[in-house]
Amino acid sequence: MRALLQRVTKARVEIDGAVIGEIGGGLLILVCGMKGDTDEIADTLARKVAKLRLFQDENGKTNRAISDVEGAALVVSQFTLSADTKRGNRPGFSQAAPPDEGQRLYERFAATLQGEGVPTATGRFGADMAVHLVNDGPMTIWLDTDDGKTQ
Repeated sequence: MRALLQRVTKARVEIDGAVIGEIGGGLLILVCGMKGDTDEIADTLARKVAKLRLFQDENGKTNRAISDVEGAALVVSQFTLSADTKRGNRPGFSQAAPPDEGQRLYERFAATLQGEGVPTATGRFGADMAVHLVNDGPMTIWLDTDDGKTQ
């Protein structure tokens, strides 16, 4: 799985002008299930995100996890994180999980994150969404379970 985390002061996702997910301070998390990903991989990634120390402590050090600062997460499906740009100028997305698997992994990731005590809002899988955010920092982190470092 791949995830792009952005620390935000607020974020929301809209479909046709209607807000379907919104948070105050916390993380906007764009998530993509890849071919071969499993529920266990989604769970591991969600637990990792819940524990990452991306928020500042009283000394200005990034030493606090999202739950330490009573933050929330807005999880949005983003199959384009699977983009392969090695050949030509048109990205390929063939390594993304098929839609039914991608949706299951996305929902599993969000549910596991919620189960870790992180208030979690979501977008809608497969929808054309408008995502609004105010970056905090900015702080943007890339996670890929295939790199062997997301454990």
